[in-house]
Amino acid sequence: MSIFLNADSKVIVQGMTGSEGRKHTARMLASGTNIVGGVTPGKGGQSVDFDGRSIPVFGSVGEAVEQTGADVTVIFVPAKFTKGAVVEAIEAEIPLAVVITEGVPVKDSAEFFALSQGSETRLIGPNCPGLISPGQSNAGIIPADITPPGRIGLVSKSGTLTYQMMYELRDIGFSSAVGIGGDPVIGTTHIDALAAFQADPDTDAIVMIGEIGGDAEERAAEFIKANVTKPVVGYVAGFTAPEGKTMGHAGAIVSGGAGTAAGKKEALEAAGVRVGKTPSETAQLMREVIQGL
Repeated sequence: MSIFLNADSKVIVQGMTGSEGRKHTARMLASGTNIVGGVTPGKGGQSVDFDGRSIPVFGSVGEAVEQTGADVTVIFVPAKFTKGAVVEAIEAEIPLAVVITEGVPVKDSAEFFALSQGSETRLIGPNCPGLISPGQSNAGIIPADITPPGRIGLVSKSGTLTYQMMYELRDIGFSSAVGIGGDPVIGTTHIDALAAFQADPDTDAIVMIGEIGGDAEERAAEFIKANVTKPVVGYVAGFTAPEGKTMGHAGAIVSGGAGTAAGKKEALEAAGVRVGKTPSETAQLMREVIQGL
C-alpha cells in the first residue's frame, strides 16, 4: 500500500508541452508512472512522443479527466498561470493535484487553497518536489532511482532533504515520500501526511523533515502526541539560520524568537519524536528504530 499515489493512479501533466513539463514527463514515464495525458490550452488534439510512446494532449483538465479517467494531475506551468491551472483542476474534481511550480504569489496560493477546502481535490504544494511511492508511481520531480520500496514513510518541506533522506536510507526503502513544499501557504501538511502514514498498514515508521519559520512543526508535534503510535524520527533544517532573514523557502523565516529550530526540536522531542541534528544523524536514528521493530 502507499499514501495518495499508487500503481493504479492515472496521471495527467498540466504544461506537458512546455520544456519543464516535457522533461519531467519523460522522467516520470521512465520510472513507471501511468501518464495518460497532458493538458495545454489551445493544443487539444495534439500528442507528444516520448521514446516511442504517444501521449495525447487535451485542451482542459475536465476533458482529460473525462477521456482518460485521470485521478492525479502534476502541474508544471509558469507561476503567473498556476492559479488558473489549479482552479481548473479543482473545478474538474480531480482527486489529487500536485503543484510543482515555485514562485507562486502567496495571494494566489491562498485563493486556490481556499477553493480546495471542501472540494474533491487534495493539493500538494506549491513549490514542492511532489510525491513518490517507489516501484509504483512518481508524480513530480523526485528521482525514482535513489531508493526501492520499503517500510518507511517520509514527509518533508524540503525537496533536497527529501532526496538526501531517501538516499541515506535506500537499503531500507520507503512506502511513500511526500514533499509538501515550504511556502507560507500550502495544501497537504505534515499532519495530513502523518495521519495517512499512521493509517497505512505498510508503513512501519515515519521520518518528518521540517524547517525554521511558522508553527507547522509544533502543531505536528501535538498531533503526533495525540494520534500517532508509530515511531517518528525528525529533522528541522535551519539551526544556524540568522534571525529575520528568509532562508530558501518563503516560509522559512524566524521572527521575534518564534519558529526557531531549537523550539521545534524541543516540541517534537516532548511528543516522543527522536530528532537528529543533521540529516545523516536523523537517518541513523531511523536505522535504530527499524532495527528495534
